Amino acid sequence: MPRTGDRIKPLRFLITGGGTGGHIYPALAVAGGLRDRHPEAEIIYVGTDRGLEAKLVPKAGFEFYAVPAQGLKRQLNLANLLVPWRAGKGYLMSRRLIRQFAPHVVVGTGGYVCGPVVMAASRQGIPTFIHEQNALPGLTNRLLSRFADRTAVTFVDAVKQFPPKARVILTGLPVRPEILQADRKTARKTLSIGESEQVLLSFGGSQGARSINKALIATVQHYAFQKGTRLFHASGPKGYSELLDDLAARGLNIEAIPNVTIASYFYEIADLLAAADLVVCRAGASTLAEITVLGCPSILIPYPFATANHQEHNAQALARRGAAVAVRDSELDEGRLHETIVELLSNPHKLAALGRASREMGKPRALDNILDVVERLAGGQTR
Repeated sequence: MPRTGDRIKPLRFLITGGGTGGHIYPALAVAGGLRDRHPEAEIIYVGTDRGLEAKLVPKAGFEFYAVPAQGLKRQLNLANLLVPWRAGKGYLMSRRLIRQFAPHVVVGTGGYVCGPVVMAASRQGIPTFIHEQNALPGLTNRLLSRFADRTAVTFVDAVKQFPPKARVILTGLPVRPEILQADRKTARKTLSIGESEQVLLSFGGSQGARSINKALIATVQHYAFQKGTRLFHASGPKGYSELLDDLAARGLNIEAIPNVTIASYFYEIADLLAAADLVVCRAGASTLAEITVLGCPSILIPYPFATANHQEHNAQALARRGAAVAVRDSELDEGRLHETIVELLSNPHKLAALGRASREMGKPRALDNILDVVERLAGGQTR
């Protein structure tokens, strides 16, 4: 551990990642893990004032600094003319901040802001660590991997997407403590679900997914009032009323169907995941990290408009290993989702095989794996 004379010098960590929750929440998980391991450490977070991080980071109790950063639009856009200027300004501001703060390690989790911050650290000889959440790495992380001391990935499929000289390690993606602590038997007792009942859990992310809502109607019709099967579906706040209206038009009053629960959002998602026999969801990296840690069999429906179609790559990373069945969003209108649900719920051996493969892909020690590497980069025995 670094020392000044006989006095132990506290560790300093700079965390950066921004734009979307997919970059910010892993960064906050790492920041929180470092704070738990090293209560005396100084930790700051660098993002942009335009991303969600500007609101989420201060709420999490970390000191926040904003620097300019902007990505290229995929189509012709005058805003692209500002990208080099903002990147240059962001780099200079990051360089000045890093010189003043003198972090022992800089940790980046993706997003445009990581570019100037990680590059500024690397050029000043500061150890750098970046984490890629998806099976198809983002452009920023692919470029930064050439300079980073370590590049961590969630999926082994991502390794081959980086330059040959990148120092890539498989760590997994940190998941929330309540997911790690969830237990099937306890969860079912909490939710009043019988041990022999089959449970289908479906959702389309925090905001829901209209295409999934529409496709689930046939499944609700099929299993309504069917003893031994429970359905839980989160429609998202915007799609809730529309879904209830669609069901009502087919003579289905959800309040009168005891084995079907539809809500705009499930706050008890950890218990529901632990209790589920089959999960239907999008293929965001954080969701997949959670379902594999719990060993959930799943039907994955990648969001078709995700950047570089990265959710398709995430879904296929599981499907290729027999841990999930992938169904494209474009196939939902054809009844493919309903057919797949019925087929799987009627085949316990197939569900068990999917569950085993899912658990084999899970990385319950992902956060510890990451923290161990960051500590080694910091130098010295810190634990």
